[in-house]
Amino acid sequence: MAEQYYQRDVYGETLVKLGALDKNVVVLDADLSSSTRTNLFAQKFPDRFYNFGVAEQNMVATAAGLASCGKTVFVSTFAVFASGRAWDQVRLAVSYNNFNVKIVATHAGITVGPDGASHQALEDIALMRVLANMNIVVPCDGPQTADAIMAAASLPGPFYVRLGRPKVSTIENKGAFKFGEAQQLTDGDDVTIAACGIMVSEAHSAVKNLAQKGIKARLINIHTIRPLDNETILKAARETKLIIVCEEHNTIGGLASSIDEVVAESFPVKVVRVGVRNRFGQSGTPQELLKEYNLTSSDIEKAVLSNIS
Repeated sequence: MAEQYYQRDVYGETLVKLGALDKNVVVLDADLSSSTRTNLFAQKFPDRFYNFGVAEQNMVATAAGLASCGKTVFVSTFAVFASGRAWDQVRLAVSYNNFNVKIVATHAGITVGPDGASHQALEDIALMRVLANMNIVVPCDGPQTADAIMAAASLPGPFYVRLGRPKVSTIENKGAFKFGEAQQLTDGDDVTIAACGIMVSEAHSAVKNLAQKGIKARLINIHTIRPLDNETILKAARETKLIIVCEEHNTIGGLASSIDEVVAESFPVKVVRVGVRNRFGQSGTPQELLKEYNLTSSDIEKAVLSNIS
């Protein structure tokens, strides 16, 4: 059985490693450090950690100021607050200036669970994707979270890294993480399934079930949503003629919209969306919510079977 990790645990541990390597790394949080796991950095490097309380807008503005002085700034809170409440500061203070601020948002998507609609960010990728200069990474598991954080620290400019709340299974044999390069996890010419975040695991299960039905699915882990790996997407479009896109996000403005834009311009094929459709979240366990919002491996399998020719 695949090993499972909390992505936020991995994030906190990776921050500590970064802090030891680079004295210019500073970390900001908005009274949620025990949940985002930035408290691990705070314990190790208290002189480089700042808790802003419930003041996300001030936190992001301060992050921009620190970045203007040469610091590499990691900013953390829940995704719904990082993308929504502080969006004006992210836009003008961080993205406009192309500052070296890394927004690592936890508790994204429907699997936040019992906290309900007020805390379930289903629009955050759309809000960040529209901003000039913003890089967006949605790692699929624990090990890839560590890789994404290290990559964000080493590359200039603003980043939005999206992490979930529950444990996620490790995707085996996915190869080395390369920022901006999607990972093809399985071969197949009947259909392409593109996924990000926790949906990669659901899609992986769907691929196995489809294989038993004689359908060979190509599974692509699109961990970097911006900049998007257009070459891999267009290759899949030409060779399979059907793309199923799976994301724990609104079907508008996220990964599916990104892929739509690429294929519409260069090689139009059918793109089917498996995501949250015109709904807010609600309270429930992660598994109950994945089922309620049609985000399970069975739903992915149904989408393939309903659309394949």
